[in-house]
Amino acid sequence: MARKGKKAVEAAKDIADRVPAPSPNPMTNLILADIALRTGGALLRRGVEKGLVGSKLGAKKAGRVIKGRTMMQTLVGTAIARIATRSVPGAIIVGGGMLAKTLYDRKREKEAKSDGSKALEKQVERGKKG
Repeated sequence: MARKGKKAVEAAKDIADRVPAPSPNPMTNLILADIALRTGGALLRRGVEKGLVGSKLGAKKAGRVIKGRTMMQTLVGTAIARIATRSVPGAIIVGGGMLAKTLYDRKREKEAKSDGSKALEKQVERGKKG
């Protein structure tokens, strides 16, 4: 099994050596790769968000909810995701917090549903304006 892995790595290196880079400048290639990866990640994230939110609300309303996010919501979400992905303890803390919030919301289902609906409608209104 190890021999096949080494052969595959060698074959991949050989192919990589034959495929020309977009630019002869390695720094330009690094910038292009960074832009492509970030763009792909943003498109994937937007698609997943619309899919998850849109399953209950519909695609049009989901788009408005996502568009209506405040800068603070975006920054907090980014910070929490970064904490969760940087270390195992961070992932445990963030995952535990998400589990606790889910269980708390399930315990007080009626209040959580009405609070969430009100907040969602405010966010949809912000999304219509922007």
